[in-house]
Amino acid sequence: MARMATHLITGAGSGIGAAVARRLHARGDELILLARDAGRAKELAAHYEGARTLVADLADPDRISKSLGMQPMPERLDSLLHIAGIVDLGPIAELRPKTWHQQLNANLVSPAELTRLFLPHLRAVKGQVVFVNSGAGLNAHAEWGAYAASKHGLKALADSLRHEEHGNGVRVTSVYPGRTASPMQAKVHSQEGKEYDASRWIDPESVATTIITAIDLPRDAEINDVTVRPGR
Repeated sequence: MARMATHLITGAGSGIGAAVARRLHARGDELILLARDAGRAKELAAHYEGARTLVADLADPDRISKSLGMQPMPERLDSLLHIAGIVDLGPIAELRPKTWHQQLNANLVSPAELTRLFLPHLRAVKGQVVFVNSGAGLNAHAEWGAYAASKHGLKALADSLRHEEHGNGVRVTSVYPGRTASPMQAKVHSQEGKEYDASRWIDPESVATTIITAIDLPRDAEINDVTVRPGR
């Protein structure tokens, strides 16, 4: 019998992360879900029967190693799926350091730290790292400066990691979704002062399909970068 794949997912509580977790859980893969605190971990474990949880706060990357060091770690990992993220818009003329730090920590520094900590597990099985980036990781627009900077940095992280880990057999994929119907998108519309209509944007299931295609791709190939845009 083939071994079930094991995936560590950040952001499994809503949006794209929840869609990916549902799909992988439904097909019988093993899930390890990262939660920001014990209460959230309990909620996720109840929702995904049989899933394991790890607690670490992406808002505080300096403490991730210590937090995970006090919890049972997986022996092997087939994929590390970085899907969690935060956004806070505003003109650069008004952005204070706190806003920059919050987005850079959650969207860039914490994914880098998680990747560092789990690389030995991924190398052991020639696994894969998937970074769910954003269209803002390719093009920056007015009032998206801090978020776009964090996502441009995430692209650089992924590109460097891909070159560094190619010899170890670790695949690295960046996915750049356009606006996707999710709680994050509702927040963005609120900050933009616009009415939110989920039917106008990409369904999270469509982005989940893209991510799962990348991790299921036969080992003779690798999806490096894929851009997903609203089709309506």
